[in-house]
Amino acid sequence: MAIRSLCVYCGSRSGARPEYLEQAKRLGREMAARGIALVYGGASVGLMGAVADSVLDAGGRAIGIIPQSLARKEIAHHGLTELNVVDSMHSRKSLMAEKADAFVALPGGIGTFEEMFEMWTWAQLGFHAKPIGLLDTAGYYTGLIAFLDRATREDFMAPATRALLQVADEPSVLLDRLAAFTAPSAERWVGAGQT
Repeated sequence: MAIRSLCVYCGSRSGARPEYLEQAKRLGREMAARGIALVYGGASVGLMGAVADSVLDAGGRAIGIIPQSLARKEIAHHGLTELNVVDSMHSRKSLMAEKADAFVALPGGIGTFEEMFEMWTWAQLGFHAKPIGLLDTAGYYTGLIAFLDRATREDFMAPATRALLQVADEPSVLLDRLAAFTAPSAERWVGAGQT
């Protein structure tokens, strides 16, 4: 699949380890080198700002989508290729999903988790067939991945649903996996009890 735009979910904070910031920057540079535009939450702070700045510094395109309430708090990134100010978080997530060909979560907090899980749920339900990935920087998502594997073993998640989530600890590897991803036919894996 040709990925022209990638929605990146990540923290508005930089985290405790320098690796988080460095991997965010590496992802941004790798995206720009591949001609992949960034779609993200529009902030200038934390990992969000680092990814955007890296994309822009490497000559790429960065599209931000931010609710008016957050833009007013002066965290909006005003140096982007395109900044969309919307009326709500729901509008933000919907527009991000519409503009992206794929989704990746970097380390972050509950907002990052919620956005990534929503896109994964939508894929499971057949609302989209776009690839979804986790960048497991410094083992940040190791515990979550183990939990998801347990949910699959305990039959609360279909193996095909689990397989929708691509995981890698290097940006280039994750982008390669997303590009190679082919979604299964929805009829094969969506059914009662598989949510």
